Amino acid sequence: MYAECDGFAQRVYEKLVEEHGIEVEYSTVTRLLREEGISRPTKQRCDEVPDEPGAEIQHDTTRYHVKIGDAVQWVVASLLYLRYSKMRYLKFYWHFTRFKMKCFLHEALMYWQYSAPICVIDNTNLARLRGIGKNAVMVPEMATFAEQYGFKFLCHERNHPNRKAGDERGFYTTETNFLPGRRFESLEDMNAQAFEWATDRMYHKRQGKTRVIPAEAFEFERPYLSKLSPHLPAPYLTHQRDTDQYGYAPLHGNHYWVPGTKREPVKLLEYADCVKIYQRRQCLIEYSLPPDGVTHKKFAPKGEPKPRYERKKRQSPSAEEEKQLRAIDETVGAYLDVAIKPMGIKRHGFLRKLFALSRKMTPQLFIRSIERAHKYKITSIEVIERIASLCLQQGDQTLPFVELDQAFREREAYQEGYLTDPPDLSMYDDVVDDEHLLEDEDDG
Repeated sequence: MYAECDGFAQRVYEKLVEEHGIEVEYSTVTRLLREEGISRPTKQRCDEVPDEPGAEIQHDTTRYHVKIGDAVQWVVASLLYLRYSKMRYLKFYWHFTRFKMKCFLHEALMYWQYSAPICVIDNTNLARLRGIGKNAVMVPEMATFAEQYGFKFLCHERNHPNRKAGDERGFYTTETNFLPGRRFESLEDMNAQAFEWATDRMYHKRQGKTRVIPAEAFEFERPYLSKLSPHLPAPYLTHQRDTDQYGYAPLHGNHYWVPGTKREPVKLLEYADCVKIYQRRQCLIEYSLPPDGVTHKKFAPKGEPKPRYERKKRQSPSAEEEKQLRAIDETVGAYLDVAIKPMGIKRHGFLRKLFALSRKMTPQLFIRSIERAHKYKITSIEVIERIASLCLQQGDQTLPFVELDQAFREREAYQEGYLTDPPDLSMYDDVVDDEHLLEDEDDG
């Protein structure tokens, strides 16, 4: 009946009472559904996995709100945990990607020089392609990566995070022992302290109720682990780039100088901490990667003369032009407050063109033109130039005020034409004043 009612317990109760004549309370129906595991599946106990030496490693990530320097920012903590000996490797990132995951695992495993046959993870899409738990299928790229280090990824079952309880406990220790009472000047400083804390302080400290010392347990577990070759290649990303006219190749907002005199395409191999520039399978030069967030920088070989040709400054700020425009008159400042606000990045070009226009005319003419542009909300430099031309044609002369003798109505000529037919003025309907003409030109 529960399936027939599409899982609505209220409808089950109504059918029992009205159609089957069973006097039962609604709370009794819901309790029976829960007890039978119909409306809510019963929670199953987690499988208990024996704690064997060399059996598995565990990896997971979490986020922390940490004060770095003078700002509080979000960081991603990545932790690798060797289950039996309780060894830890901790590192923080601004953001965590599949490439960062491979770099972290390579760095941690090469530091230990040993690996286990299984790496327990959650159902993250960084490594999992589809499925959940034991039915999970890994991304071919990540499965191939794991084979190089002699392990396979294993996703825990749904709602069973305790399958990697060592990692979860490691994050609790990080939150209660590493983060409190420490100051971090930068992410690099934070990772340096995390490395010392995980591989030195916690390495010789007794852990848990068993009071195991990871350094001693790791020596016992070492024969059960797989020894890694010291020549395993580090993960990298490949970028195809062209060499610009100044001899630089771009990568992530920065520019790296390419040796030689030609402008041939190059291949950039991005590693965790460096970038190597290749051409025809030959490594031309290697650069250290700048910290995350550093952009618009040029990098050249250290200890050698600077490249002959330098790139021009990519950013062209307009703060100085805006400052000088506002100094001309308050009217110009009021116009800029309205005109440049919705432009975004395009305002830099507009300010530079407007500043150049102000240098082509007198301040008085420029102010009159800006007043008119402000009145009609004009932001086109071409239309402002036409406004200035119109102001020049009109000039500054004004017609004198003429006093009109109101006795003209008593004149004989006025009286004769007073009762005549009104003149036909339709020929003047197509004539517009100069203000309407400017509006039409602006709309066009």
